[in-house]
Amino acid sequence: MNHWISALAELHAQGEPCVLVTIIEEKGSTPRNAGSKMVVSATQLFDTIGGGHLEYKAMHIARQMLASGKQDTHLERFSLGASLGQCCGGATVLLFEPMGQPQAQIAVFGAGHVGRALVPLLASLPVRVRWIDSREEEFPQTLPAGVRKIISEEPLDEVDELPPGSYCIVMTHNHQLDLELTAAILERNDFTWFGLIGSKTKRAKFEHRLRDRGFDPAVVQRMRCPMGISEVKGKLPIEIAVSIAAEIIATYNAAFGTQTSRAEPVARLLPVSRRSQAVQ
Repeated sequence: MNHWISALAELHAQGEPCVLVTIIEEKGSTPRNAGSKMVVSATQLFDTIGGGHLEYKAMHIARQMLASGKQDTHLERFSLGASLGQCCGGATVLLFEPMGQPQAQIAVFGAGHVGRALVPLLASLPVRVRWIDSREEEFPQTLPAGVRKIISEEPLDEVDELPPGSYCIVMTHNHQLDLELTAAILERNDFTWFGLIGSKTKRAKFEHRLRDRGFDPAVVQRMRCPMGISEVKGKLPIEIAVSIAAEIIATYNAAFGTQTSRAEPVARLLPVSRRSQAVQ
């Protein structure tokens, strides 16, 4: 199997968009023949169209397409002479094909009762879910499609693995772990949305501790706690889950598709929940 084919399959399974670059025409001396392909993701490159400045230029164009969310297929013609610094002297035409619609990446820390109610709701959306907990026995035997179970003795390490722009939900069984996860997520500050389960009292305590650690109040303000929309009432796990899912959907509909390194908080668009949330 060609490397680019397996790369497409792997990236599709991960819900990661990419661009397939194909040489569709060659004239004169070129490093590779028509039909040669490579796959470009935001951080990886698979296979080759010949290397050199041509490949570098093609990779740059592909990643610009990914960053802008562009979904249109288009052609680019390149002369392999002095302009690209290659000695071949021929010319080639490349086809750029975006593969896979961008999908929101959601990380759920905690497999307690609210997590077990929330994840199936999220899985019914066009998203990819990382579900993280140290307790294997808390996960259901069968997971919905699009959900990846991560059993980690150090859930904090998983924060570093999250793609930029992720939606982060912290609802573990341990308040100190909640605090450390919150600090790690806010330290990155490249999420689209971050929610922490808990009451206004819990928020006040966390804000005080984060302030003592030197966090900018403007960054801490991006944290949604309590999270969820106030229109959905109740303290049952499914009621809390529906409330959280509704806020994520509202944020997703309002903001998804805009690529920024530090997403503006969308919380201002939504009412602040006035109920206390059950803590797992």
